[in-house]
Amino acid sequence: MIRGCAFRSRGFGFPRFKKFGQYKSFLYPQFKENPLKNGCIKLPKIGEVTINLHRPIPDGFTIKQVRVLSRARHTQWYVVITIALEVEAPENPPIGRAIGIDVGLEKFLTTSDNFTVERPKFLKDLKGKLKLLLHRASKKQKGSKNWEKAQVKVARLHLKIANTRKDFHLKTAHLLCDQAETIFAEDLNTVALNRGMLRKECIDASFGQFLDLLKWVCWKRGNYFQKVDPRGTSQTCPECGATVQKPLQEREHICPECGYKTHRDHAAARVVRLRGLELVPKGFGERKPLVN
Repeated sequence: MIRGCAFRSRGFGFPRFKKFGQYKSFLYPQFKENPLKNGCIKLPKIGEVTINLHRPIPDGFTIKQVRVLSRARHTQWYVVITIALEVEAPENPPIGRAIGIDVGLEKFLTTSDNFTVERPKFLKDLKGKLKLLLHRASKKQKGSKNWEKAQVKVARLHLKIANTRKDFHLKTAHLLCDQAETIFAEDLNTVALNRGMLRKECIDASFGQFLDLLKWVCWKRGNYFQKVDPRGTSQTCPECGATVQKPLQEREHICPECGYKTHRDHAAARVVRLRGLELVPKGFGERKPLVN
């Protein structure tokens, strides 16, 4: 009883045994020697397993951990190898051309240069097929072999949707890095967006995953990425700084103070860029100054 109270006080429930098929991954925390050899990986208690190594291990790195993952109800297996090297990775300085981006549901994103990317509807495009597979699975006897086959088809379709979405996010991130060396984005509360009235559309767009991947791509390619305060970006005029209140359904920005007129998302992206430039530390960009 005391153990149960301790678990609940820390925000966890009482520990339970995993049911059959509930495990999705298991971890090997450390290795004494390199487990990779001749296209195989040697796992304790399992032995040598043939793998498709996507990229070679760089020289000087040591393998620290290996996690085995299952996807699509244990029909696809992956190995995630964690490597380590004692080296200090420098931060990318804000140099070169700077842009701000504003993500949304009408357009997936709009930049401060008025460049837009259409929003693919990953789940909606395959909603009919998913509904059909779920209907067929509901007609099978639970626990039977035919029921398991139907569940595998549903899981594989969900995996296809997730992989298509991630591929789109990565290609969009590289496209933005091709356009500018410094990128500013809103620090959105994606958890609240996924619980709002438009939660199905926000989850399908997956803004949180996109911003995380964009940050990683910027670091990998030597670009600078910074998040800014998102409050009032769509209610502020980028030309004069005046507050222009407008409801969500109003998609055009018209400033009564200076008369500036543009699309709502374009104005918000320009405000994001201006706020990002204010956060740039002094002393950076001396080799290649930021382009205003």
